[in-house]
Amino acid sequence: MGESVQAASPAIALRGVSVSFLLPKGGAYAAVASTDLVVAPGEFVAIVGPTGCGKSTLLNVAAGLIQPSTGSASIFGRPLAGLNAEAGFLFQQDALMPWKTALDNVAVALEPKGVPRRQALERARDWLDRVGLAAFADRYPHMLSGGQKKRVALAQILIRDPRILLMDEPFGPLDAQTRQIMGNLLLDLWAQDRKAVLFVTHDLEEAIALADRVVVMSAGPAAVIVGDTMIDLGRPRDIAEIRTEPRFHAIHKQIWATLRGEVQKAYAQGEGRRA
Repeated sequence: MGESVQAASPAIALRGVSVSFLLPKGGAYAAVASTDLVVAPGEFVAIVGPTGCGKSTLLNVAAGLIQPSTGSASIFGRPLAGLNAEAGFLFQQDALMPWKTALDNVAVALEPKGVPRRQALERARDWLDRVGLAAFADRYPHMLSGGQKKRVALAQILIRDPRILLMDEPFGPLDAQTRQIMGNLLLDLWAQDRKAVLFVTHDLEEAIALADRVVVMSAGPAAVIVGDTMIDLGRPRDIAEIRTEPRFHAIHKQIWATLRGEVQKAYAQGEGRRA
């Protein structure tokens, strides 16, 4: 009974979440106001918004890295207490250990589960093959390109088979061509078992190309969700090809109408603070 209820529950449910940070000189900064965000099992949700709007803050609440000031977070129907053990995290900065090879960097993710080393290495080789790096197993991070390091980091996360992926500008440091390649790789791997994904990006085109839903956050402080759009584009998708479709441009225009106003507000606030 408990398992069936859990299966029917949202992968991520943030209810009435607000987050405030204490300032060094006293007072508090309200990063996020009372906000609801639900991600269904197997759903790919992208969050966009102006710089400093609280996108990463919401992601960190879902990760269990930040406790909300008010409201609640639950994962598959269970209150989130501490680090989200159901999630894998992929952020801008890779968590690769420079003294370990690509193979060992992937295999080490299984150590906390007590997987024997021989088995861990076998599974790590399989995952390096899945991300197209079978020939680079013995390379150290400094010997890999930015895109290759991202592939290793993705394998490092997915080898643990998390039920949720939390991704904060994971492809931000990459050039446009490599970002497209990584986007297609992510979609191919995601399509195999449809994990729930919460993906933060500044790139609206990337969000539309990848996601089932795109959520828009307002300019801060006290940011809230001001837009939530279903992306009715077929799957499977190719990141480059999907951007040429008329429906893609129509969706982009619709979301940008909301996002542009929030970006302008954030810019005006920044100019006012500088003045």
